[in-house]
Amino acid sequence: MSTDRKVVITGIGVVTPIGKDLASFWDSLKNGRSGIDRICSFDTTDYDCKIAGEVKEFNPVPFFKNPKDARRTDRFTQFAMAAAKMAMADSGVDLDKVDRTRFGTIIGSGIGGLRTLCEQHTILMNKGPNRISPFMIPMMISNMASGLVSMEFGLCGPNFSTTSACATACHAVGEAWRMVQHGEADIFLCGGAEATVVPIGVAGFSAMKALSTRNDEPQRASRPFDKDRDGFVMGEGSGVLVIEELEHAKRRGARIYCELSGYGLSADAYHMTSPLPEGEGAARCMKMALEKSGIAPEDVDYVNAHGTSTGLGDICETKAIKAVFGDHAKNGLVVSSTKSMTGHLLGAAGSVEMAACILALREGIIPPTINLDEPDPECDLDYVPKVARERKVRVAVNNSFGFGGHNATLVAKAFEG
Repeated sequence: MSTDRKVVITGIGVVTPIGKDLASFWDSLKNGRSGIDRICSFDTTDYDCKIAGEVKEFNPVPFFKNPKDARRTDRFTQFAMAAAKMAMADSGVDLDKVDRTRFGTIIGSGIGGLRTLCEQHTILMNKGPNRISPFMIPMMISNMASGLVSMEFGLCGPNFSTTSACATACHAVGEAWRMVQHGEADIFLCGGAEATVVPIGVAGFSAMKALSTRNDEPQRASRPFDKDRDGFVMGEGSGVLVIEELEHAKRRGARIYCELSGYGLSADAYHMTSPLPEGEGAARCMKMALEKSGIAPEDVDYVNAHGTSTGLGDICETKAIKAVFGDHAKNGLVVSSTKSMTGHLLGAAGSVEMAACILALREGIIPPTINLDEPDPECDLDYVPKVARERKVRVAVNNSFGFGGHNATLVAKAFEG
């Protein structure tokens, strides 16, 4: 099968701590608005970390055909359904005029239904096994967001879930891109969803000493590349994209945001949680994505960095960017981390950050890295500190790197024609 089919992005849906739709999300990014606050969904008195990027006042019911269905799903699936509905509406696709057997769904989650597991375990301990919900397993398993979204729209093409920690959503979009390019489908809903701001989730990441404990300054806590960073801040939400083969999009008169032109993936094969010290795995991943895209490193305008605000991670990614882009890394390339505003959405990060790249391409505005008061000496690139920057963006790169040594990079470029 030919692999020269062009793939374009025609729809975007997001649910994030800085906006529950695309317009509010972009407005927050442009204005450097943080979504980090004290956790309000449970009592954090005994927790080292008391802050997160929560999606506040989220009502899932309007996104389901039946209110009962909303109650029978975990929060991560609710986020995915909302983002998928918004992406479909944004794309303008008429399901009666497309071949649903060639319409796929890949929506991943790094952790899945952690809230359901937490709640049902409490019931098991307090009331016994006979009181466990019959919906526990289908609510908890990570593939259920993808499954239920496909059922909601009657999409009978390829359907599965990716799970690769914080690289999950980038892998979901990349694998959808690959299948469209190879002719195995014409159109996909793809992305990631996560909802781990629950007691066991916060306690678990805290036990690893991975989280920021800047509890008295929540909005200043996520500070990628800053010398005073002390860990990442958990976030929750979902990002879902509609991607499709170019001629398929043209035939239905779709509005095209940009071309999704490259995808790279690699493994560090090094450590459970730490990246390779020189960022070799991340560099290989970026190089592969650019090669697949047919784009020279010096033609890239913007990198949306993984940039989690961890000590090792930010330095290693900086080294990887220098290795890939050479002199261009310090002479023209612009890098920023939108996690400074959203927090780290874990398995949903890649698709939400892909939305940021798409809008940067369309609007000619690069979101800032807020809270970058004094860069780490080893983080010496142009990270767009504090304030968004107007600049024409022709090519954008999106990085996601996950625990387990999973690396994924996507490349988007302005659509011509």
